[in-house]
Amino acid sequence: MYLIGLTGGIASGKSTVARRLVEHGAIHLDADQLARRVVEPGSPCLEAIVAEFGDGVLRHDGTLDRPKLGEIVFRDDDARARLNAIVHPAVRELSRKLIAKAEQEDPDAVVVYDVPLLVEAQVDHPFDLIVVTSAPKRAQVKRLVEERGLDPIQAEARVDAQISDEDRRAIADVVIDTGGSLAHTMSQADGLWVDIEKARRAKR
Repeated sequence: MYLIGLTGGIASGKSTVARRLVEHGAIHLDADQLARRVVEPGSPCLEAIVAEFGDGVLRHDGTLDRPKLGEIVFRDDDARARLNAIVHPAVRELSRKLIAKAEQEDPDAVVVYDVPLLVEAQVDHPFDLIVVTSAPKRAQVKRLVEERGLDPIQAEARVDAQISDEDRRAIADVVIDTGGSLAHTMSQADGLWVDIEKARRAKR
């Protein structure tokens, strides 16, 4: 199996690159989706979050009110650290199981694990390659405004709340520049796949 860690800032084109690699035959795991799975009603993770932050973070149907929890932790570093200490280990454990399952089902699989917080969460899977998507701040803000409906101040705050692009680039084996056209991003993803195929042949 060939395991790729894909990370990048908010609205930096991770999903676009992941989709392109899936079109070439990769299996996609999304850490954001896994983070939703580990806090489903009845899960130990959700119980721990309620114990830490109170019943106010639950909706009437017993599901997690993510926007409400987001309001609590977004500007409070200590609260965010407490939340991450609950969620990150659960996501790491689930991702390990799913990666192992993918390898068991197909030892030649290429798995793309899309992890926005790969650096912050100290994800330590044995990646064969770490890919970072990188876009200028102005492009990220523009996408958040146009595609996700945030106002410019909110969008800028979201980008600024994350670690720097330099910190992500420091762990990267490959950086994909997503600040230009979609075609340019796709072309780089296609080139990456060619390199992955070469690397896989070399491993055999």
